[in-house]
Amino acid sequence: MSLFISDAYAQTAGGAQQGGGFEMLIMLGVFGLIFYFLLYRPQAKRVKEHKNLVSSLGKGDEILTQGGLVGRITKVSEEKDFIEIALNDETNIVVQKTAVSAVLPKGTMKSI
Repeated sequence: MSLFISDAYAQTAGGAQQGGGFEMLIMLGVFGLIFYFLLYRPQAKRVKEHKNLVSSLGKGDEILTQGGLVGRITKVSEEKDFIEIALNDETNIVVQKTAVSAVLPKGTMKSI
């Protein structure tokens, strides 16, 4: 009736389309892939790198802990997962191996 506005007609119950089942599965799969590549995979890679770092710790390595302490490993306890770190000539501390965030190049402690 109107020249610029088209008439709107409501759909009847018999004419309504039941859809979205297969499209929903595709969308769920896409979200799963996004979750895997953007969240899970990078975190798993970081965990693997940290596990390799912790397993490669040895006596004499200079390390940086998560608390910001820099020291040299003096004793490695294999069965308890603890290491003893010499911060200077008089001060030794014991920390868990997992508290190590980085292995520093040799001579770092002398340059600090």
